[in-house]
Amino acid sequence: MSRANRHFLAGYVWHLTHRCHQKSFLLKFARDRARWIHWLGQAKRRYGLSVLNYTVTCNHIHLLVLDTGRGEIARSMQLIAGRTAQEYNRRKRRHGAFWEDRYHATAVQGDTHLLRCMTYIDLNMVRAGVVHHPKQWPHGGYQSIQNPPTRYGVIDMESLLSLCNVRDVASLSESCRSSVDEELSKRPLCRESHWTAGVAVGSAEFVGGVKRKLGSKHPGRSISNTKDTFVLQEIRGSYNAVFRA
Repeated sequence: MSRANRHFLAGYVWHLTHRCHQKSFLLKFARDRARWIHWLGQAKRRYGLSVLNYTVTCNHIHLLVLDTGRGEIARSMQLIAGRTAQEYNRRKRRHGAFWEDRYHATAVQGDTHLLRCMTYIDLNMVRAGVVHHPKQWPHGGYQSIQNPPTRYGVIDMESLLSLCNVRDVASLSESCRSSVDEELSKRPLCRESHWTAGVAVGSAEFVGGVKRKLGSKHPGRSISNTKDTFVLQEIRGSYNAVFRA
């Protein structure tokens, strides 16, 4: 199995995907999904992780973050994944790996492409047939964006407003809700592998810039496009070979 892509560039938004070991449904219990979210909040408080969106499914997670250049993403993922696994294994008297060894990271351009990625994350459990609408899934960021908590919120609303180029929380909530409703009208929903297997997703200029910044240390990549979406992808093998979102 080829190893997942896990590099970062400061100032970029990254869509992280991490699945349970051997596709096992180790997050099938609500209490374990809630603990993952608890440790996500701890990562925000301890390391300043800028969380833009997330969803916790029964066997994998999606996390959208902004890299501020302080190494907070790697430390946060180590904390969240490590503590979630420790608590589960201790409670179940279980031994062995909880997660696949690496998570995948895809750079996402702001504004329109970011909103599309957020919608894709929000609709994960709808595509899985578990719920009819993301508002019915309590372990995701959709509800926090629609009804932001007054205290201890996980979502970095200030950064999200700037990256989505909207003026206030009400406008952001409306944009997210409209985008979700538009996608729901297109049923059946389709899986879009570029969000979970690509190296970068956005405009031609954005994707080309990511490719240049990664440089010669990361050869073997090509750019493809569909309509207005360009994707930097691995030529041989990818996380997608073993991951299904």
